Amino acid sequence: MKKVILAVSAFLVFTICYSQKEGGFRVGLDFGFVPAQGGAGVLFSIEPKYNIKDNMNVGLRIGAAGIVRDINDSGTSTSATVSANSSYVATYDYYFNKLGKSFVPYIGGGAGFYTVGNVQFDDINSSNNVTLDATSNFGGLVRGGFEWGKFRMGVEYNLVPESTLHDMDGNNRGTVSNTYLGIHLGFYVGGGKWGK
Repeated sequence: MKKVILAVSAFLVFTICYSQKEGGFRVGLDFGFVPAQGGAGVLFSIEPKYNIKDNMNVGLRIGAAGIVRDINDSGTSTSATVSANSSYVATYDYYFNKLGKSFVPYIGGGAGFYTVGNVQFDDINSSNNVTLDATSNFGGLVRGGFEWGKFRMGVEYNLVPESTLHDMDGNNRGTVSNTYLGIHLGFYVGGGKWGK
């Protein structure tokens, strides 16, 4: 029982001492929904952050998104499952905070690496399967939203380069967009309201 009390006390001290002020540290955890043409998906991310000023921080978002959507293959719409998109993105957020307020809007952006998982689907106009192999590309994101207490809600637009589709014979069948919109809800550990 003493260990539990000690662990809870340490957590509370960490939370109070490292509030959202310059030099503070925190970790965010987000879950979300990805709307897509002819389908949908889910996303998950974890993001450690460091507050460089009282109203701004930098971080590293480590995320994954799984999306099922329609893909336009040479004018024909077919269905495909994207097994997973993973990302490692350096981020920057600016907060429009006021002293003592628990509701804080923010805007931000970032740049980093995105890996698009393997995709395979049947081409309805031929007997060949069309595939998109796993690739890693440099991409970015823009985002905005708000924090309320320890909870966070936002919208992010991930800008990921297109991938090339090819059939089993190696013929180029066009490109597919990897850019996606995410709507997320989450929370963070390591702070209360911003300092100013």
